[in-house]
Amino acid sequence: MQQLTPAAPLRSAIDAAAQRLGFDAIGIADIELPEDERHLEEWLARGWHGRMHYMARHGRRRSRPAQLLPGTLRVISARMNYWPGDARPPLQVLSQSELAYVSRYALGRDYHKLMRKALRALAERIAELAGPHGYRVFVDSAPVLEKALARNAGMGWIGKHTNLIGRDVGSYFFLGEIFTDLPLPLDAPASAHCGSCSACLPACPTGAIVAPYQLDARRCISYLTIELDGPIPESLRAAIGNRIYGCDDCQLVCPWNKFARAAAHPDFKVRHGLDAARLTDLFGWSAAQFDQRMRGSAIYRIGYQRWLRNIAVALGNAPGTAQTFAALQARREDPSPLVREHVEWALARHRIAAERSASPTTPPRSSA
Repeated sequence: MQQLTPAAPLRSAIDAAAQRLGFDAIGIADIELPEDERHLEEWLARGWHGRMHYMARHGRRRSRPAQLLPGTLRVISARMNYWPGDARPPLQVLSQSELAYVSRYALGRDYHKLMRKALRALAERIAELAGPHGYRVFVDSAPVLEKALARNAGMGWIGKHTNLIGRDVGSYFFLGEIFTDLPLPLDAPASAHCGSCSACLPACPTGAIVAPYQLDARRCISYLTIELDGPIPESLRAAIGNRIYGCDDCQLVCPWNKFARAAAHPDFKVRHGLDAARLTDLFGWSAAQFDQRMRGSAIYRIGYQRWLRNIAVALGNAPGTAQTFAALQARREDPSPLVREHVEWALARHRIAAERSASPTTPPRSSA
């Protein structure tokens, strides 16, 4: 196959190949990230990464792509939209505390394998167009500052909630990268457009966005329900509400998401009714049912115990119905100490609420 070398025809051919492979957009960045490296080191020094020890384990390889893959000159950043257009509206689910809220990105199949396969195919196509090149593809599989690289590739800006925002698509998309030693032409970095808007800060249920562009992950519901492998701090459980896997609140209020586009790939469609399932139904799943239904989902990696832990917290925040009590009582002798701890918390919370509602109110004594 004839190789294309002039910059414009080559880029057009790469864009066309990416589109055929299911990517919604790509951009090309250099590998210099000095300001982002400083920001990362300050974030780690504050301890805001919590128990995500892998964030510090790799040193500066995260902010220096050529240390991760020697010879790297460029990073191709690829975007794939995930918004499930057929899902129950998020705010409806969040307002019904007997339902389980799952972050919209996790309602379908796991994106990691899908994107890795497509990125490899794109890298191979680039080799046909521009000649052999050294490369590696990444989808959350290595220490990569993917949002900073995507910003520098013109894909969007990092918003005050620390998510990437594209002017034409909002923030509901996945990112993946190809590190390459080809000196491909660069895209212009994206400029920021949050302006004076700060809607995402007060929208965070647990106050994890402590200031614009500053996220204390230890308070973030996505960290608490996905990354944290132990007990969820009691002081944050009530604020979690009915969110059992991740949280979208800061994105739901972002005005740029009025431009969000529904996912084109069928793998991102809702599976197993997870867009509005009842908490009591999910809490009744056996380990075998969890394994069968969640295999192939991003949720699968948290495992059955954390799944039950998260739902127990949500049931503690749910209406104190007979169904809620029955579901919690059925798990009081669960084999997992982690699950039992959160079940007891939920039951105690409902007992306190019931006692308060049953106690007679004494009218204030007259001062006359």
